[in-house]
Amino acid sequence: MFNYKIILNIVGFLLILDGFFMLLGIPFSIYYGDNDIYHLLITGLSVSLVGFGIKYLTRDYVAELKKRDGYLIVALGWIVLSFFGAIPFVVHGSIPSFTDAFFETMSGFTTTGASILNDIESLPHGLLFWRSIIQWLGGMGIIVLSLAILPILGIGGMQLFVAEVPGPTKDKIHPRISETAKRLWGIYVIFTFVETALLYIGGMSLFDAICHSFTTMATGGFSTKQDSIAAFDSPFIHYVLIIFMFLAGTNFSLHYQLFHKKFKAFFKNDEFKFYFFITVGFTVLIAVGLFFSDYADAEKSFRDSLFQIVSIVTTTGYITSDYEAWGQFYQLVFFLLLFTGGCAGSTGGGIKSVRHLLLIKNSFLELRRLIHPRAVIPVRYNDASVPQDIISNILAFFLFYISIFVIGTLVMSLIGMDFLSAMGAVATSLGNVGPAIGSVGPVSNFSDVPIIGKWILSFLMLLGRLELFTILIIFSPSFWKK
Repeated sequence: MFNYKIILNIVGFLLILDGFFMLLGIPFSIYYGDNDIYHLLITGLSVSLVGFGIKYLTRDYVAELKKRDGYLIVALGWIVLSFFGAIPFVVHGSIPSFTDAFFETMSGFTTTGASILNDIESLPHGLLFWRSIIQWLGGMGIIVLSLAILPILGIGGMQLFVAEVPGPTKDKIHPRISETAKRLWGIYVIFTFVETALLYIGGMSLFDAICHSFTTMATGGFSTKQDSIAAFDSPFIHYVLIIFMFLAGTNFSLHYQLFHKKFKAFFKNDEFKFYFFITVGFTVLIAVGLFFSDYADAEKSFRDSLFQIVSIVTTTGYITSDYEAWGQFYQLVFFLLLFTGGCAGSTGGGIKSVRHLLLIKNSFLELRRLIHPRAVIPVRYNDASVPQDIISNILAFFLFYISIFVIGTLVMSLIGMDFLSAMGAVATSLGNVGPAIGSVGPVSNFSDVPIIGKWILSFLMLLGRLELFTILIIFSPSFWKK
């Protein structure tokens, strides 16, 4: 029923990539004279060797992927990458608990940005780089990266693309899925280089600029500083990060059209306009409130408001200010924003703007359908009718999402978290955001969450990053039947 050899062969290939990227932190360790050189070297080579071994043992695979194989590869791939990716932290001793190391790594790969570290600056530079690059890989998707390479080995990958890329619809910018993967990663790399240069010009060290570019473009939120972006008191750096967080939360197919001088594509896209409206609307609301409450002058009130709104809406999770200290109203606003998300086809997590938009449109049209029961009134998106199966998919997604949130909150409360913190922890993990409210707010972290709670939240991070269905379908009995 399943093509297990090709499944294991691709997982082996992913482990080779995992080990290779571990080794990239070694030059920084050498430059800064840190003590993690041999830990990264041994771990990276060992993980790659395991990958090569798996590929060798499954080398006589039949190059045929079915939809079920695709779902299993993506789910298994992300779990295996997080499992092996946690090993450098444990071997070095910077995160001695495997539970904590797995939580940190899963948070990285899923671009959640929730951390258990209480002294980030104490980590050696090689591990800090590894911590950043796993977010960069997880942002665009290591499976999508593999698709740009695997066709050389004679393997197709539409099933993998569908299972990993976020959003209810999958935008292909080229008929061949491998070419789509290459173009997406090409744009991703270009943006990363440009942001790195701007952050360096703005006063960051080259190392900090690289790491923050990785985690910005991934909408991940891991920082090299314990105080996150608040450690950089520079309006220029703040605005650069705001711009690139917003770009990262935008559908990359629109960026592709922009590179081809189709400038009107943004203004014709309904989801982008909704995403822009949500960001601007909440920014103005909060900035005005902060200014008239004597929080700061007009520019800083606007900048802090815009930064926190863009960070939460795009699910990046950086902070420059403690929004919980602003008051309960703002705390409620930011809690609700945990359920928004960027655009489909972006690196942002969350529910996604397109789902909110289509659900709102369908709800209002339902009122018209009640008045005109015989009329055929389809939901329209970008001047085209939306198929009913897409609407059904979105309704099912919302039902699953809210149900998982409620159940997760109850479970986290049951194991000892206060109710407010439990809601925040579940919402931010499922939405891949990072900071939340309560004891896991913007100036706190997840170090005090009970051990079982960290495993539960790690699972929720994976659920959120792979859009629920890719993981939930594996728990369906019909998935395993012939």
